[in-house]
Amino acid sequence: MRTAIRVPDLGLELPIRLTLWLVAPGTRVVQGERIVELLCGPAVVDLPAPSDGVLEQILVPEDHPVRVGQVVGFLRTTGTFGEEEPGAE
Repeated sequence: MRTAIRVPDLGLELPIRLTLWLVAPGTRVVQGERIVELLCGPAVVDLPAPSDGVLEQILVPEDHPVRVGQVVGFLRTTGTFGEEEPGAE
């Protein structure tokens, strides 16, 4: 199963920029572990892993603008990294 990594609503009306991926694709992470840094105005905000898993895919590269709710990557949360999901064709 895949879990989307989304930009949370930070409650600010400022532009948000994804500044740094703290883990590389293929890295195992645990829920709550810092995986992304976002810049919102003068503040740097850490984005935690939404669940345990392996960082499977990065959709937004570093130093790019993002918006609230945008999917920036995916975690593989069940099975083995690189395996097809059951029923996937």
